[in-house]
Amino acid sequence: MLLDRFFEKGRQFLGCRVPVMCGAMTWVSDPQLVSHMGRCGGFGLLAGGNAPVDVLEKEIEATRSLSDHPFGVNLITIAPAYQSQLDMVCEMGCRVVVFAGSIPRENEIQRAKDSGARVICFAPTEQLALKLIKMGTDALILEGSEAGGHIGPVSLTVLIQQILFNVESVPIFVAGGIATGRMMAHLLMMGAAGIQMGTRFVMSEECAVHAKFKETFRRAKARDAVATPQFDSRLPVIPVRALKNVGTNEFGKLQLNLIRKLEDNTIDRMEAQYEVERFWMGALKNAVVDGDMKKGSLMAGQSVGLADKILPLQGIFDELINDAEDEMQRLSRRFAG
Repeated sequence: MLLDRFFEKGRQFLGCRVPVMCGAMTWVSDPQLVSHMGRCGGFGLLAGGNAPVDVLEKEIEATRSLSDHPFGVNLITIAPAYQSQLDMVCEMGCRVVVFAGSIPRENEIQRAKDSGARVICFAPTEQLALKLIKMGTDALILEGSEAGGHIGPVSLTVLIQQILFNVESVPIFVAGGIATGRMMAHLLMMGAAGIQMGTRFVMSEECAVHAKFKETFRRAKARDAVATPQFDSRLPVIPVRALKNVGTNEFGKLQLNLIRKLEDNTIDRMEAQYEVERFWMGALKNAVVDGDMKKGSLMAGQSVGLADKILPLQGIFDELINDAEDEMQRLSRRFAG
């Protein structure tokens, strides 16, 4: 297959057959989904989120018991339990550690590397990408603002031109708005080591989210996945892209209430940020686990408009690979002609 030569860099880095990562989605990326990703040849990521250390440790152990395929752990650097999670992940010798949420400290990157892990960091801007490389990250994920959940400020098409076209020192994976094999083929040919998807994998049979959650995704259009606003720079909220509902309106009210508390000095900035994270984690559980489509958080990328079928995970992989290979063969014939 033509696709094989473009898979090689990502295969070597991740240690899997197909360099397609399943984004770490809190309450979604559980040991079952992560282990199924490995069996399909892909690479799953457990979501650290706001999980207590003992809970995350059990999830790592459970994933290892379900499959001997490689997987990684995603840690949110602004989570209350982050430092303890990092200590535990290093002690357990996890293969890949992904830092998300905000830029990690250089010594935290080094701690993970010293434990034997390969480190991946998100690069939402060109400046951060270059800084993270200097700090020692082993690979980058360029996640465009089209993605679901916590997002950066720049679209993937711009990040590709700013970073992917200019950086060769580390493998670069791309994410945000990706749902098809044809798109994967073009991204690989542009130089990506692999891709990351989240929304598309929610629509797999193996994903254990509430049936109402999947049905809402199936009916949603790309324009329904909107990013939350930031009302005041004193509360530097990382935007979240989700399907608009009553819950997104309530988040706006929460921000305004926290800003008033900041003005009255009844809460500090760090605690205000933790309140924001607690809101999203709780609202996400309400949607994913309990099926509350009204007030729960329906985190989704704009690719939700392309994810209109529920398929077995292997079926999604087969479709991605076949369509990507067909696209490469089509272009090969075109160039030859």
